Amino acid sequence: MADAAANLVVGNLVAFPTETVYGLGADACNAAAVARIYSVKSRPADHPLIVHVESMDAIGDWASDVPEYAISLARDFWPGPMTLIVKRSGLAADFVTGGQDTVGIRVPAHPVALGLLEAFTRVGGKGVAAPSANRFGNVSPTTAQAVSDELSDNLSDSDQILDGGACDVGVESTIIDCTADAPRILRPGAITEEMIEHSTGIHPLNTEGLAIRVSGSLESHYSPIATVVLDQPPIAGQGFIAMADVESAVGVVRLAAPTTHEEFARVLYSALRAGDEQGLNTVVVVQPAGNGIAIAIRDRLIRASN
Repeated sequence: MADAAANLVVGNLVAFPTETVYGLGADACNAAAVARIYSVKSRPADHPLIVHVESMDAIGDWASDVPEYAISLARDFWPGPMTLIVKRSGLAADFVTGGQDTVGIRVPAHPVALGLLEAFTRVGGKGVAAPSANRFGNVSPTTAQAVSDELSDNLSDSDQILDGGACDVGVESTIIDCTADAPRILRPGAITEEMIEHSTGIHPLNTEGLAIRVSGSLESHYSPIATVVLDQPPIAGQGFIAMADVESAVGVVRLAAPTTHEEFARVLYSALRAGDEQGLNTVVVVQPAGNGIAIAIRDRLIRASN
């Protein structure tokens, strides 16, 4: 952790695991280091990054106005798979926020991520800016090997990949806009609408017409090389992802057969990557029905299929 924190201090990149997906991190106060994230990922310059901090106490460094309901969410769900969008402070520069007057903040719930953030804080760091550790628009990595496969040609010898095993959640954090009188879900994830309402006592607003740019909000995203087709019977030679109780025909390449929605989220990205590794042209996915994390799974699949 000390070596990784020192790497961040001198402007290198460190890929690290979170409970959701692996992130590609840089010192959130170092413009040149953050610019390398955009370069390595081929990420649009106006697409904002999420600042990862070691505890909710650090939110005051990055935010200028935090509503009471956001504090309630932070108390209930940090560390955890939730990003809060708040009005930015002077510390949150344009190179992190994409030029917007808001910033995304998260406290991840992975021991390696927290160890890195704690070590970075000890040497004077304020936060680590980190999108997912993949080329922009591609499937997010949920293992260190996936990070290496995706980015090794673009990283320097001084950059670092921390291996923390497979991610527990498997889909990116819930992003919640906290700049209005009520919370608004900008990207669904493991922290659900029901959980947000229970925490805050406020029913989340809809996001129709909202112009805030956040990670993973483009219509086409999270896409493998293979074409992703939703909710149709697969044929021989195609990949197939569906709940275990959905049978597949002879000759279909079964990539995943999860028994719960939580397992579906956890294995989804690795299954899509496996389809590419096997050279499949098409992967058919039967979307899980219902609420909870199934909403986040459907959100990612719709974007992957566009």
